[in-house]
Amino acid sequence: MDFQSRVLPELRQALEQFPGFPLKENLEASRAMLRNPPIEKSEHVNTTSRMIQGAAGEMLVKIYEPSQRTGSKLPAMLWIHGGGYVLGHPDMDDALCERFVQAANCVVVSVDYRLAPEHPYPAAIEDCYAALLWMTDEAESLGIDLARVAIAGASGGGGLTAALALLVRDKGGPELIFQMPLYPMLDNHNRTASSYEITADNATWNRTNNLTAWSMYLGEDASKNELSPYAVPARAESLAGLPPTYTCIGQLDLFRDETIEYVTRLAEAGVDVEFQLYPGSYHCFEVFVPQAEVSIRASQNYVDAMARALNP
Repeated sequence: MDFQSRVLPELRQALEQFPGFPLKENLEASRAMLRNPPIEKSEHVNTTSRMIQGAAGEMLVKIYEPSQRTGSKLPAMLWIHGGGYVLGHPDMDDALCERFVQAANCVVVSVDYRLAPEHPYPAAIEDCYAALLWMTDEAESLGIDLARVAIAGASGGGGLTAALALLVRDKGGPELIFQMPLYPMLDNHNRTASSYEITADNATWNRTNNLTAWSMYLGEDASKNELSPYAVPARAESLAGLPPTYTCIGQLDLFRDETIEYVTRLAEAGVDVEFQLYPGSYHCFEVFVPQAEVSIRASQNYVDAMARALNP
């Protein structure tokens, strides 16, 4: 059975209409496809934009918080947008960040990290770490409870989340109580069965795009056998000591097998991990078809997981 025929009927029409990302041929056109129109902002969430000191100059962060705050300190989450390390902007996740704020009664900081190929590794992970340090250093002014800090992201942002959790562990802080790398981009080897399975031109992320994106991200290091786990999280020798984790993925996602391997290794390392696999669902299915039943269920599951983690 081919890829398209295995897709759930409620997700199929959007896939049939999707032209695919022309990543190799036209990076700017691919980036333009992720520039969503502004959302109708919730009256229950305040959003502000700040320029902070990143790893190499000023960097944008967006801060989301409840509009009706009391004096009590709130839990906080650093959100890392997706885009295969080469696409995306915090604006595209405004609605999701608002959902996290309302479900978890928390502060969300979303980071506009530098993208490859203009800024290959380690630019993105250095910016994410700088944003986390800024968020925790500014805990008093942001009204953040430092005992309840989490990190999360999707796709390429999920890979950066996994990398950031390793970096924070190895540097000895800031303390994290939870990480949520959703359908993460973890391994540049592209040797798994699922990495060969998803090759259709109209797949929301296919093998060709994945090879291209990793090459852009790793730059001159792409051919090296020895790569830092902060660049390629699958290369980590040990996952022991990482925070409790939630992740999910569609069964028809290129990253399926590397995610399952990551979940298995977390469990073997003694890290508490919750995992959901959605049959008939492709990469970012809940973003492409948000009103589908499986999408509503999947997004609610991970929003609820974050709410539970930040409010133990």
